[in-house]
Amino acid sequence: VRAKQYYCGNRPEDIRNVVPILLHGDAAFAGQGVVYETMQMAHVDDFDVGGTIHVVVNNQIGFTTNPNHSRSTPYCSDLGKAFNCPIFHCNGDDPLAVMAALENAAEWRHEWGSDVIVDMICYRRNGHNELDQPAFTQPLLYKEISRHPTTLQIFEKRLIEDGTLTKEEAQEIKDFVLQSYEKDLEASKTYVRKDTDW
Repeated sequence: VRAKQYYCGNRPEDIRNVVPILLHGDAAFAGQGVVYETMQMAHVDDFDVGGTIHVVVNNQIGFTTNPNHSRSTPYCSDLGKAFNCPIFHCNGDDPLAVMAALENAAEWRHEWGSDVIVDMICYRRNGHNELDQPAFTQPLLYKEISRHPTTLQIFEKRLIEDGTLTKEEAQEIKDFVLQSYEKDLEASKTYVRKDTDW
């Protein structure tokens, strides 16, 4: 990001317009030293990128470890308090709340040129790597998750109930997305990489 800002002209507007966004897992954000080290360099000359938007996908469990066994603070994003970063907590099951938090984060970064954190509190429906069985280590949590509707189901219901979409329109959108995924999957089977792709 810093190099891109530099080669765009390195003017204040270039620094504002090239926006670094980092995606973190909750356990990694709270537990990996590189996050702290990077954040503490945020306003050091030659490293300052005008603020980074840190998006934490907070599934409330680090691999198989509960938060109270992996950190000393209530929130995984509490690291940001050491640097006076605003922290926006939002419900990952509410796409509009996530969007509002991200918009606020972008506006903060643009206005103040400092790091900002979006802590998207959600859950992991499958295991750590989508193949393991999380109910072995978290049986009560995964019993609840198995009964919980997906974010798509919650949001679709909300849009239909408030009259934004009909059931048929929602199904059309889902069909379109699935078809585009299938089309791209088929195309990937015959894809030949070109040197210019990389």
